[in-house]
Amino acid sequence: MRPPPATDTVRRLLDDAPMSRYQWGAVAACVLLNVLDGFDVLVMAFTGRSVATEWGLSGSQLGLLLSAGLVGMAAGSVLIGPWADRIGRRPIVLGCLVVAGLAMLASSAAQSPGQLGALRLVTGLGVGGILATSNVVAAEYASARWRGLAVSLNSTGYAIGAVLGGVLAATLIGQLGWRSVFLVGGLATLAAVPLVWWRLPESLDFLLVRRPAGALERVNALLARMGHAALPALPGDAPALTGVAAGYGALLRPALRRTTVLLWISFFCVMAGFYFVTSWTPTLLVEAGLSPDAGIAGGTLLNVGGIFGAAGLGLLAARFALRHVLAGYLLATAVLLAVFIASTSSLAVAFVVAALVGLFVNGCGAGLYAMAPTSYGADVRTTGVGTALAVGRSGAILAPTLAGALLDGGATPQSLYLLFAAVFVGAAVLVLLLRRSGAPTTQGVPA
Repeated sequence: MRPPPATDTVRRLLDDAPMSRYQWGAVAACVLLNVLDGFDVLVMAFTGRSVATEWGLSGSQLGLLLSAGLVGMAAGSVLIGPWADRIGRRPIVLGCLVVAGLAMLASSAAQSPGQLGALRLVTGLGVGGILATSNVVAAEYASARWRGLAVSLNSTGYAIGAVLGGVLAATLIGQLGWRSVFLVGGLATLAAVPLVWWRLPESLDFLLVRRPAGALERVNALLARMGHAALPALPGDAPALTGVAAGYGALLRPALRRTTVLLWISFFCVMAGFYFVTSWTPTLLVEAGLSPDAGIAGGTLLNVGGIFGAAGLGLLAARFALRHVLAGYLLATAVLLAVFIASTSSLAVAFVVAALVGLFVNGCGAGLYAMAPTSYGADVRTTGVGTALAVGRSGAILAPTLAGALLDGGATPQSLYLLFAAVFVGAAVLVLLLRRSGAPTTQGVPA
């Protein structure tokens, strides 16, 4: 056992010490959550063509269905995040997991576009709460050196879930119909609840700041599992607890205002581009002349590339400044989007470009997810991340619906990809402006 840490340096101890197996296990539990989320969110992209065919939906109507889950994610991120700061990250994750799983099961029995849209909204609520919370837990249990990789691995999990969604859609839709894909997703999500209950720990920073009943004993149990000695007492004075909504105001106080606003705009741009690409690519590839199976394959390759892109960004961030790596990813994404549709004249080239687009666009999201938790102290961390995600979701909600409307109005797939290439260029500029301040958090937690 290492010597007992000073009572005011617990966070620094975790930042500076090597990562233990228990810490990597906590990150792995968060990755599993993101695998499920990737499946639950993007399953609509892979079943969209079949749903539209069954119910005779226009591009705008399909765009609304694609956006419904994102509306729920935005609401879940902004409304549920503050409760995670108040009552704990772990119970919020478990509750949201149950909600998402049940809504996915119910989606398999939807009898109209309205019913499916409402159930996608509820699914999004659960997923939004999970994403805001799991990324915070992964960041808090990682050391300073490996925090970027830990959060990027969460995005890798999201891409893995999306790949599984594409593979299952291609396998199941032809034989059992699109409803079977939702059924399998719901069952898998609910089956994960016992595993997450067993392996996902409560946030150590939450216990230190909020101090629920038995906080000292719970902190010491966690420290022991990470190979550190017990604390004789909780550090500092007991905090003055505030209401759930109090954290919102803190995000726009002078110390955090610049960081918060730049994060919001960056998330808006990146999520708008990301969800346009992941939601519409299977359909737009068909519009560009590929077969429906090739469209699904192209969308799946986006997420295959994303598995490597998010992990690669995390590894690069362990050696170079994260914002520089992220800006490079954003610019590379813009270039690839500009040439994507032109590459469809050769199926092999189109698939290679799709994989590269997925590699970089998923890395863009992973980079922002990695930056956000380090910008706030433990008392408002999930509120800050959740609010940034909610603002980003507004871009994600707008993008699929806007793309559908533009497509109905005569826009070509090429023009849509060029439009969002410009969005990624703008995001690169914003990220470079998001320089780290001297005191980026409310608690002085090292970033």
